[in-house]
Amino acid sequence: MEPLNIDMIKYLVKAGNIRWTNHLVIRLLQRNITQSDIETVLLNGEIIEQYINDYPFPSCLVYGINEKNDVIHIVCGSNGAELWLITAYFPDDTEWENDKKTRKEIK
Repeated sequence: MEPLNIDMIKYLVKAGNIRWTNHLVIRLLQRNITQSDIETVLLNGEIIEQYINDYPFPSCLVYGINEKNDVIHIVCGSNGAELWLITAYFPDDTEWENDKKTRKEIK
């Protein structure tokens, strides 16, 4: 399968072809991230990492900013017909550079 691109993600979100996994829903509740946050980030964000060998579908990490100006990362994958939302989180300063798009190198 092809790697995900942001246009495909936006298309699937606008079409409502989203699969909200149990893992994601639990994480959203734990981290106080809303469904609106997820949709805002996916419709306005950018892909910062690709995981083309993920199972069962290629996935990626999307960077975006919600309406409260918080940076959120979302991991999602697709089978071409649906967007599977895997997890979402606020990036941690210990793991990410100031731009929140670049992983810090392990020293």
